[in-house]
Amino acid sequence: MKKILALVLALVMVSCLFVTAHADELLKIGYVQVGHESDWRMANTQNYYDVFTKEAGFELELIDCDNDHARQLQEVRNFITKDFDYIVIDPIQEAGWDDVLKEIQEAGIPCIIADRAVAASSDLYTTAVGTNMTAEGETAGLWLEEYLAGKAAKILVIEGSTGSSAAIGRAEGFNKVAANHPEWEILASQDGDFTQNGGQAVMEDFIKRFPEFDVVVCHNDNEAYGAMDAMDAAGIKYGVDGKIIISFDATKEGLTRTLAGKILCNVECNPIQAVIVMNVINALKAGEQVEKFTLVPDEGFCAPGIESAIVTTMTDEVLAARKY
Repeated sequence: MKKILALVLALVMVSCLFVTAHADELLKIGYVQVGHESDWRMANTQNYYDVFTKEAGFELELIDCDNDHARQLQEVRNFITKDFDYIVIDPIQEAGWDDVLKEIQEAGIPCIIADRAVAASSDLYTTAVGTNMTAEGETAGLWLEEYLAGKAAKILVIEGSTGSSAAIGRAEGFNKVAANHPEWEILASQDGDFTQNGGQAVMEDFIKRFPEFDVVVCHNDNEAYGAMDAMDAAGIKYGVDGKIIISFDATKEGLTRTLAGKILCNVECNPIQAVIVMNVINALKAGEQVEKFTLVPDEGFCAPGIESAIVTTMTDEVLAARKY
C-alpha cells in the first residue's frame, strides 16, 4: 500500500512539474485596448481573445481602458513592471506616447502598435499593424466624387474621437479629395466620439443649425446609426431617396444598412487583426526580421443599384460572409 501511495505521489509531482513548465512556456502578452465604444471595438477585442489562447501558447492580459488616455499609459507601465514578453498598444490618442515607449524600450520588451497609430518616432517601437486610415478617408471622398459627378453638395461631418489616428486619418483623406471640389461645402465637423449616442447628439445639433444639407459623413457605423435616429425623429429622409450617408468600419450591421440602401457608402476598417499580430510576435520570437508596418487589407462598399469603379456593390453574399 505504501509503495502504491508513493507511486501516486510521484506521478502527481511529475504532473505538477509538467503543468508548471508548460505554464512557463506561455508567452505573456499585454494588450491595452481603447475601450468598448463601438461594435467594431468589441469585435476587435473578441478577436484577440479567440486568437491569443493558452492552447496557442499565449497568456493574454487585455485591459479595456474605456477611452481614458491616462489610464492607458498607466496600464502599459504596469505591463512593464510585470515583465510581459510583448506589449501591444492600440492607442486612444496619437500624441503623448514618447516617454512610455522609451520605458518599454529600456525594459527590453518588444512593442507592437496595433490598429491606430502614434505620433512618435518609429524607432521607439518594434513594429506596427493596422489599416491605412487616410486611405479610408480618400476612398470615401473618391466615391462621393464619383456619385455626385460634378454636382454641388453641402456636407456635415461627424468625427471620431478627437486626437485618435482614425479620426485624424479619415478626415485628412476625405478633405484631400474635397479640396479638389469648390462646389462642395463642409458646413461643420464635430466629434461624435465613435458612439451611437454621440452621433445622435451631434446630428440633432446639426439639424437645428443647418436646415439645408446633402451629405453626412460619419467616422464609424455607430455614429451613423445615431445620425439616422436623429434624422428619423426629425422626419428627414436619407439613403437612396434622401440625404447621402457615408460611414466607416463596414460592420455586419453597417453593411446590412448599406444593403438596404440607407448607408450609401461604407468603407471597411477590418477589426480582425489578431492573427496578423500573432504572426508578427511568432516571427520576432524566432529571431526573424519583420516589416516596420504590416497593412491590414480592407475595401469599400456601396448600396445596390449604384455603379461604382471605386468600391464594391453590396450583395447578400457579401453580407452573409461578414463575421463581425
